[in-house]
Amino acid sequence: MSKTNLRTLSRYSDSLSYAYLEHAVIEQEQHSIAAFTPDGRISLPVANLSCLLLGPGTRITHAAIKVLAECGALVAWTGHDGLKFYASGQSKTRLSQGIELQAKHWADPDLHLHVVRRMYQLRFSEHLPRHLALQQIRGKEGVRMRDVYQKLAQQYGVVWRGRSYDRKNWQSADPVNKALSAANSALYGVISAGLHALGYSLSLGFIHTGKQLSFVYDIADLFKTETSIPAAFEAAAQSDLNVESRARSIFRDRASHERLQDRLVKATASLFSNEKNNSQGDNVDVSGPADLWDPKGNQRGGILHACDDP
Repeated sequence: MSKTNLRTLSRYSDSLSYAYLEHAVIEQEQHSIAAFTPDGRISLPVANLSCLLLGPGTRITHAAIKVLAECGALVAWTGHDGLKFYASGQSKTRLSQGIELQAKHWADPDLHLHVVRRMYQLRFSEHLPRHLALQQIRGKEGVRMRDVYQKLAQQYGVVWRGRSYDRKNWQSADPVNKALSAANSALYGVISAGLHALGYSLSLGFIHTGKQLSFVYDIADLFKTETSIPAAFEAAAQSDLNVESRARSIFRDRASHERLQDRLVKATASLFSNEKNNSQGDNVDVSGPADLWDPKGNQRGGILHACDDP
């Protein structure tokens, strides 16, 4: 297979959201890949796929992984129904501007607080006064989420006793909580793929901290009330059977309708909007040498820098 021209690949915001497979063998098929399941063969549009989630019982060939990597699709290994994240491959971006900008804001207390307040503001339709302390904002967020759950429970006729589940025994949860776990996990997969594609770290969170996916949780919370949460209540209202897979399917439709990937790109960039951010790297030669850091500004790499001193 010829080497892929990175400039011909689709932007993340133009890509399909994700595909989830289990009990399948994934192989290269010409310049793409195909999955072979007990139900037959499935062709996957790898050049326009942002994330391939591999559940239990999947096997993938070296050639298929190579195609996915060259097309910039994220591959993630997950638990059943995507409920756990185990590992992932490389991202679509080949640049470091995104993670450098993220790290700068994460490490500086003032910039960190600016991002936190901006994240909360994006969740509310009304303006949050600057004098509000973070504890007060968290209180408002708690009330907002309580109202969201109650409203959706009434809308879909679902009994809601609160968010409750046992991490060691997922099956003990009621249908709506099972659906929420499945839909939220699907959302985390899409957000993880997006942040990878844009060149951000999944771990350097601002509101959430101390977890491998802290930044994923930060960004996912911006979109839950429009995507995964209503998808879960809709799935639970239809039937108690196969509620997890149905929640993922409804979530996928909602994510497409709400233009989740395009909004993810814009929302994440707005968090660091006080600085230039070219994390998509449209005008950068991704195949060129890395720059050399200098306190006066980065210097061109890949050349010998002659010293004037003897």
